Amino acid sequence: MSDISTTAQQYQAINFAQKLALFAEQWAPKVVAEMNDYQFKVVRIEGDFVWHSHADTDETFIVLAGDLRIDFRDGAVHLRPGEMYVVPKGVEHKPYAQSEVQMLLIEPRGVLNTGEVGGERTAQNDVWI
Repeated sequence: MSDISTTAQQYQAINFAQKLALFAEQWAPKVVAEMNDYQFKVVRIEGDFVWHSHADTDETFIVLAGDLRIDFRDGAVHLRPGEMYVVPKGVEHKPYAQSEVQMLLIEPRGVLNTGEVGGERTAQNDVWI
């Protein structure tokens, strides 16, 4: 049995506001934690994103600040602080924020933010903050 004093871990909560204060760029998710193969990412967005889907995974959006609209080909969902929505895998969607939105994304490690569409809004993966 190991001695806890020799293998002591630092227990520290992750504060989303503190993490978001470390960067200003938009559309560039930053990883703050992992659970199994899933990453928790904070991101700032403003304006229109690209139409895209994720063929192999759902994507979770949790709004921390601002007002987010996620457009679908046949409708939209509006999210305010404290609200979340899970976009099912394979469903084409396009996030939009009239003014800056701060949110938490939950998705498997390695998922590109633009799905298979690519383009200038594709963010680098596995950037930790």
